[in-house]
Amino acid sequence: MTKTKTYAALLRGINVSGHRKVPMAELRSLLEGLGHTGVRTYLQSGNAVFTTASGAGEDELRAALEDAIEERFGFRVDCLVRDGEYLDAVAAACPFPAAELRGKELHAVYCSGPVVPERFAAIDREAFLPEEFALGDRVLYLYVPDGLGTSKLAPAVSRPSVVKGLVTTARNWNTVVKLIEMTHEE
Repeated sequence: MTKTKTYAALLRGINVSGHRKVPMAELRSLLEGLGHTGVRTYLQSGNAVFTTASGAGEDELRAALEDAIEERFGFRVDCLVRDGEYLDAVAAACPFPAAELRGKELHAVYCSGPVVPERFAAIDREAFLPEEFALGDRVLYLYVPDGLGTSKLAPAVSRPSVVKGLVTTARNWNTVVKLIEMTHEE
């Protein structure tokens, strides 16, 4: 018997300013149609948690979800799928004092591949203080005390020349914590 595992799906760039609309009820239905159970969504910005016994890995689950979204809505959406254990590890490895910060001050930028230091070597960290970033394995931690909307560092770390070949999607720390909680719910 295949053991069930819980995952979070992170959709990139949907429901922004009325563009690329993916209603959460339809996303839940789509995930259920892919054979997943316990499907729940959080906010309107493309966060879903589901359980599967398929035995498929993150990349297979991602590809199936991207294909299903394109078939259903007529446009392709980049997605990342991460299991609950990975989300736990991201929170545990956070180098910033998450418990002392407001959710808008700290973000996890999830990446489709390794976040190697060479990609970010040309960024003059001193020039962006007090904003800071730290690298994880497939995540970049971004501390922006005035929020992401006014950040000067966020565009620098997400320039196409820096993240070339990676799919990235950011979540504020409140969302990071909520998705972890949701992956632990039965």
